[in-house]
Amino acid sequence: MHTPPSDVRADRADRADDVLALARLATKRGAVRAMLGWLARRTGGPAMLVGDTGRVLAGPGGEHDPAVARVAADAAAEAAVELHRRGAASAVLGGGEGPPVHLIALDTGPRTYLAVVGPDDPHCGTLLADAARTLALCWRLEQSERARRRIESAEEYSREAVLHLLMVGSVPAAQRIAGALRPALPAMVQMYVIECPHARRREIARRIDREAGGGAWIVPCPVRPNHVLALVPPEPGPGAAAVSGGPAPLDLLIVRLVPECRVGVSAAVALRDTPTAYEQAIHALAVARNAPGRRAGFGGDVDVTVLAGPEGYVWASELLAPCLRYAPARRADPGPQELLGTLGSWLSFGGAASRHLKIHRNTLAARMRHLDELLGVEVSRSLAAQSAAWLALRLHTAPQAAAARAQAPPGHTATLDAVLGTPAAGAWARAQLRPLEQAGPTAGLETLRTWLRADARLPAAATALGISLPGARKRLTRAEDALGRSLLTAPSAKYELWLAMRALGSL
Repeated sequence: MHTPPSDVRADRADRADDVLALARLATKRGAVRAMLGWLARRTGGPAMLVGDTGRVLAGPGGEHDPAVARVAADAAAEAAVELHRRGAASAVLGGGEGPPVHLIALDTGPRTYLAVVGPDDPHCGTLLADAARTLALCWRLEQSERARRRIESAEEYSREAVLHLLMVGSVPAAQRIAGALRPALPAMVQMYVIECPHARRREIARRIDREAGGGAWIVPCPVRPNHVLALVPPEPGPGAAAVSGGPAPLDLLIVRLVPECRVGVSAAVALRDTPTAYEQAIHALAVARNAPGRRAGFGGDVDVTVLAGPEGYVWASELLAPCLRYAPARRADPGPQELLGTLGSWLSFGGAASRHLKIHRNTLAARMRHLDELLGVEVSRSLAAQSAAWLALRLHTAPQAAAARAQAPPGHTATLDAVLGTPAAGAWARAQLRPLEQAGPTAGLETLRTWLRADARLPAAATALGISLPGARKRLTRAEDALGRSLLTAPSAKYELWLAMRALGSL
């Protein structure tokens, strides 16, 4: 029996060790970079992956001086282009004045080359051939993962765009996009706002999607990093889980599956009323935070159409008229509808409206200053002006507003006091505050009044009440529980409560 020479046996053992080392590295996170670093240490020269156009795709691996790495990358890029031109699978190019470049094509598409620059080792070709097989697999896996993340991100942004269109009233456009992405948007919806740890948002969104049988429209909230939003049909579709009524509603399933979650659920509303559903769900979430079951449905009433009527529509039109008549000096400047959209978003989210509108916070601040000038009131500072603007936006966009304005007598004007001075407005105002009165002094009616007088600024309210800041916050939290409404998080019920107290002469 022939026995190989000792140096041949040593080479085989070294090669086996190299293959084993590469196999171990292939199981690690960031396997491609780890393998390139190992190759650089093993050969003594920078290792990298280079495309057929000369673009360095990964590396150079190893600890090298940045200047040396740049020279090596340029040499590898030039060699890869030349090898691709020749149509060869592997070669050693360069040498002479420059360093030799060892290249071998990976079994990938488009053509990618493994390059090691500098080593003058007769065994380098064998090492690269062994490494190329494992690297090709790891590179394809990493490329597939990058593509998956890009697709997931694109779908997430598209879903967020659908929600944004619904929130600004562009229902037909939202339905067209949703029809392509699936599921289609139902005619009637419930909004779920799920408060959860930010780091687990994607995982929790996937769980909700499974439990809803694929029938929910789920979007990580673009404004609140710890919120997930879900638009859910109020009745179960074919193969979908029951999401309203029945023994296992979706909100109950969510809190059972993820104990860290709190869930607020709106009433069932028409798709065009998605903004109302969002506000209802936020109010319900304020109750759910302190509820034993960590879930709550909306049980209040945010309908302000009782304040409408001819007087209300005329007043809203007059208040917003400077903005509606505004003609921007430059084509790139925001027009009336964009300014009103900014106002509505700011009233709901404050400074976080920049994330909702996808604009810089300085742009948001500039638009709010412009709105202050146009409307002639300090909307950005005064709760009274904010409450008036909030009500005006609600009345201006009501379906019957245009007809009511057209029927108003020429030259007729209206005031907020006239809008709030009707018997219907008084009944509405008493209904808004009744839960606080029934709850007793612990719910903090006087605390709420002081907070509203302080323009909803908690430190100023605490000072006026002569109590600590945590004490004032605790009182308002109890008021939230009594009202079933959000006061300390946006969107807040503060505008409605200010209007109710103004209607009753309490402010």
